[in-house]
Amino acid sequence: MTSKLAVVTVTYWSGDHLRTFLESLVHATSSVPPVIIADNGSGDGAPEAADREHDNVTLVHTGGNLGYGGAINRAVRELDDDVEFIVIANPDVEWSPGAIDELVAAAARWPRAGSLGPLIREPDGSVYPSARRVPDLVSGTGHALLGTVWKSNPWSAAYRADDVAPSERPVGWLSGSCLLVRREAFDAINGFDDRYFMYMEDVDLGDRLGRAGWLNVYIPGAEVTHAKGHTADKRPETMLPAHHRSAYRFQADRNPGVLRAPIRLALRVGLAIRCRLAVRAARHSAAADA
Repeated sequence: MTSKLAVVTVTYWSGDHLRTFLESLVHATSSVPPVIIADNGSGDGAPEAADREHDNVTLVHTGGNLGYGGAINRAVRELDDDVEFIVIANPDVEWSPGAIDELVAAAARWPRAGSLGPLIREPDGSVYPSARRVPDLVSGTGHALLGTVWKSNPWSAAYRADDVAPSERPVGWLSGSCLLVRREAFDAINGFDDRYFMYMEDVDLGDRLGRAGWLNVYIPGAEVTHAKGHTADKRPETMLPAHHRSAYRFQADRNPGVLRAPIRLALRVGLAIRCRLAVRAARHSAAADA
């Protein structure tokens, strides 16, 4: 489709997922794009094996665990200046045939698209709500507090855009597990905000692209399957606090100033309480399964 396409991913003990990612990538595009793997300190040998076995793969050791957005930024810095489109994807994504070519074709149809995202399926075949509205203070708080205990609550439904059938359209933000970004747009907003260690970095990216005049466009004609959370699910004591810190950062950044200090305090306290409850529940669940 284009010689100006590149793929970047981040590994952290990704294991066999990375092999599936690279093997299915062959069928996702008619080109052979360079692939940059930013490794955040894996010890499973998977990134090194990929570097040895694939001529188009370049492995970059980040020197530590930079988180997802920070490591993607590091990988992007390795790309040639003439790369026009960057595929950003988790290493536990499996590509459907022609998925990337369809995203690139859609980018031509949407010249103001800063990011384009495919339909993402769960391993069981169900559709993951990857094209969502940007959460405001009310919907974001409602979803954060009730999303796990009352999944059909109106705030979560609005946030996930449950009332909209899959269709090619601009949306608030797209899941960072698989994106095609226009290099010009990504560079214009300085990429991911690496203050987000994990979670919400994609919400922030989509929101900042929108504020800068770009579109985030959902392209359900392209499909991928995402194993989702293969690392995060194993470390709830680390990942759940990271999720809550990111949720606070997103809303705090959008509610600055002295007058909104009480809002930020309420958010911090509420999310801290919710985080403790979530970690406790995860520990109890793990003990019950042991």
